Amino acid sequence: MSIVFVPKKLRGKAKVNQETIQRLLDENDQLVRCITEYMQKGRAVECVQYQQILHRNIVYLATIADASPDDAPPITNCSPSNASAPALNGHQGTR
Repeated sequence: MSIVFVPKKLRGKAKVNQETIQRLLDENDQLVRCITEYMQKGRAVECVQYQQILHRNIVYLATIADASPDDAPPITNCSPSNASAPALNGHQGTR
């Protein structure tokens, strides 16, 4: 399940920090890879569920960006590149 999904009673109470944003970006990268793989295999139905999660994540990140003050310093990526990310065997962690 996506880390963006939060029950209604808990919405608005989570802290948004660099780690949360980076996890979302990493999840989005994984989702795009899954979508691409399924599209190449002609499995459009499976693509839709991942596209919906990706859309929700992107909207959430855009909402965070819009709510951030304009004078806030840009968030820098302190982690290594995604080249060391684990392979997508079975696409775990994206539902």
